[in-house]
Amino acid sequence: MATTTSITTSYAGEKAAGYISAALLSANTIENGGILVKPNIKFKEVIRNFSTDGLVADGSCDFADTSTITTTERYIQPEEFQVNLELCKQSFRNDWDAISMGYSAFDNVPKTFQDYLLGYVAAKVATKNEKNIWHGADANAGEYDGLVALATADSDVVDVTGTTITASNVIDELGKVVDAIPSELYGDAELKIFVSQNVARAYVRALGGFVATIGAAGTDNKGTQWYDGGQGLSFDGVKLFVANGLNDNYMMAAKSDNLWFGTGLMGDLSAAKVLDMESLDGSQNVRVIMRYTASVQYGIGSEIVLYTPA
Repeated sequence: MATTTSITTSYAGEKAAGYISAALLSANTIENGGILVKPNIKFKEVIRNFSTDGLVADGSCDFADTSTITTTERYIQPEEFQVNLELCKQSFRNDWDAISMGYSAFDNVPKTFQDYLLGYVAAKVATKNEKNIWHGADANAGEYDGLVALATADSDVVDVTGTTITASNVIDELGKVVDAIPSELYGDAELKIFVSQNVARAYVRALGGFVATIGAAGTDNKGTQWYDGGQGLSFDGVKLFVANGLNDNYMMAAKSDNLWFGTGLMGDLSAAKVLDMESLDGSQNVRVIMRYTASVQYGIGSEIVLYTPA
């Protein structure tokens, strides 16, 4: 007998909020520590930066101002988003039967149909949020201005004009980014070069021996097999971070603590529900509802290098 799928109550509260948290924080850039997460922002958070000049002076018996302090402000204001999705239970029944009877080869499949639906939606939200972090545009529905849009509009950001990256030119192009990094940042433990997937693949291939200067055998004389994905990439002493949300041929050098992702109070501003419509309209439809807030910002534009393809 086929398993009867019936949801008689909404699924919300503490566990549901956990799905929203997973959806937001499972974005590759956030999950792997590429950006500083600022939670619990109810409306707007203002961050003040200050800089000094001539801080150290020759010693004397008197107190004398030794510097001029310049203060600037940046703020991060999470925007509210929602997911309203309607699914037909009939479309999932075969999959759900297999899950409930233990036929699945995956040991992490949720135990309840509610979890199944919420997990599916959370994964989609995570993918969208990762893209928004880098290339979101506030003018588009479901998006906020991403780091690339913010940096492009900021004259303080160091701009590097790039090209289409291949295994043949990736080392030269990465070199342009490193050369543009301000000297006071080079060597900082938080400094990373965020690269798109195609840049990372080209670099791995180049180090596998597909560039004349590397040699045919590549790194460790292993050819393209030298990289198993388990060890970190670096270039000229700077860590490479593969940001899945970056478009092809884009790169950004910055300190992780200079890039911020903001979100609100999960308990107050977030809700996740699975609603069975059968008892309301006799249909086999299930609605999934989610609400969350998100946005990005950075602190000091002059400490960011943006590589943009021509």
